[in-house]
Amino acid sequence: MVTNENSKTAAEEKLDAMRHSAAHVMAEAVQSIFPDARFGIGPSIENGFYYDFELPRSLTPDDLPLIEAKMKEIIASNSAFVREEITRQEAKKLFADQPYKLELIDEIPDEKMTLYRQGSFVDLCRGPHLESTRGIPHNAFKLINTAGAYWRGSEKNPMLQRIYAVAFNNKNAMREHLEKLEEMEARDHRRLNKQLDLYVAPEEVGGGLIIYGPKAGRIRTTVEDYWRQEHFANGYELLYSPHIGLSKLWETSGHLDFYKESMYSPIDIDEQEYYLKPMNCPFHVLVYKSQIHSYRDLPLRWAELGTVYRYERSGVLHGLLRVRGFTQDDAHIICTPEQIEAEIAEVFRFSIHIWQAFGFEKYKVYVSTRPEKAIGTEEQWHQAEEALRKVLDGQGVAYDVDEGGGAFYGPKIDIKIEDAIGREWQMTTIQFDFNLPERFDMVYIGHDGREHRPYMVHRALLGAWERFFGLLIEHYAGAFPVWLAPVQVMVIPVADRHLNYAGRLETELRKADIRVKVDTRSERMNLKIRQAQLDKIPYMLVVGDKEEAAASVSIRLRNGEQFSLPSLADFKETVVKAIADKTKDA
Repeated sequence: MVTNENSKTAAEEKLDAMRHSAAHVMAEAVQSIFPDARFGIGPSIENGFYYDFELPRSLTPDDLPLIEAKMKEIIASNSAFVREEITRQEAKKLFADQPYKLELIDEIPDEKMTLYRQGSFVDLCRGPHLESTRGIPHNAFKLINTAGAYWRGSEKNPMLQRIYAVAFNNKNAMREHLEKLEEMEARDHRRLNKQLDLYVAPEEVGGGLIIYGPKAGRIRTTVEDYWRQEHFANGYELLYSPHIGLSKLWETSGHLDFYKESMYSPIDIDEQEYYLKPMNCPFHVLVYKSQIHSYRDLPLRWAELGTVYRYERSGVLHGLLRVRGFTQDDAHIICTPEQIEAEIAEVFRFSIHIWQAFGFEKYKVYVSTRPEKAIGTEEQWHQAEEALRKVLDGQGVAYDVDEGGGAFYGPKIDIKIEDAIGREWQMTTIQFDFNLPERFDMVYIGHDGREHRPYMVHRALLGAWERFFGLLIEHYAGAFPVWLAPVQVMVIPVADRHLNYAGRLETELRKADIRVKVDTRSERMNLKIRQAQLDKIPYMLVVGDKEEAAASVSIRLRNGEQFSLPSLADFKETVVKAIADKTKDA
């Protein structure tokens, strides 16, 4: 078992310095084109950098090649990055016409601050930077797009224009990344949704609220049926809770103290304030408190597919990945301290089992430990953190440690899933909670006949259904495995005279719980096949005179492969087995 601490290597730090230096070069290039530009910030980020500007006009895609060309001129000039130290007064004088820099200067606690110069450009900056612009590979960076960005992320502040760029150590690394970006664009769930007609997000409903169409409804039902079946088989019971609760509930849970900015305004009912629920946890606690529990009752494993509502700024809403209303596959394990290690081990095993069923084999694990401000005793934290570590060590799982990265109410395990093109998605969380048991005074009667505080573990396995669905679409590029495909078989009659035979095939396949449709349109066969391929339907049955006469089927897969089977029974057996085995493709 290997435990890796989160830290940057010397090579990573050098790459960050190069990207940060390139951001300054981009700012100098923009200044040469727009002399009246006002500058925000320009940090290094994963895979590249960005810089925020206030400009006299909106940028267009045509501006990016011009800025890029100017950057290459600056790089070729071999201008040195020169560090200087100045006083607050000198900084204010130097940046007198730069309001965003002046705001930053006022917030720097030290009277002395640093800046960097290169060529005609000077910026307030801690660094570090390269020795000169020549250190930036001229063929290994590219400006990729612009976006609006509120100054310091607040909607109350001016909207600036942000230029994003990618930057790498060499041309090959950049080319590989740009190819990955093209693949990401092709897999974007919003783009695929236009082709596959899965969901809608109408303005009439409001931002961040999703309506699922028939195809997505089929997929969601299939996923939820499997989810329930597996939970029952693994010792869970299911709960259902209301969408709103009295303010007193959220006061007791602490949400109104610590989470109110993410909750919606109260609803007045009978002169009492109710809130849309941002989480399901307090309702599960109330079920626990509705009766007295003994140590003999524990552990309790309760799960819920509960829809919650959280406020998100309109600027951060993003298709299915960032929404305001979503269904969380919550579960809560309530147990004794002696049971906690075995329960964590079982939750981790169960989580990996479910992800593998959906075709995700690669993942990374992170353990987050006690932050500076935390509730619960040191003994509780130590036992909880040791339980997390021992479970992962015992299973030989490599993990990174995020020291101090736990929530104030407990340490956690995060599982990041890797998709088909190598991207990581934060999905499963296994989270200790020392907060709710205290706030709600949860107890159980122990061996000694006295009251004891139980341990409580939150577990979101798939996370939000909406985000999971977005991941599923992009992982499979819309070509869902047979068991998840909304339409598993499309029957394509060669001509109208074959409609009756196609209908008989449809009836027989439905008897085997196979999701099947007949393309009854009076269109050419090739057009029907093309449409089924665009809809990414796993199996197409093309039926004409020959197939009807022999009571057989001619099969075409969505990848273009073709073959025949002697009878419908043989085909039906093939599809039923593919569904049962949860094969990744037809």
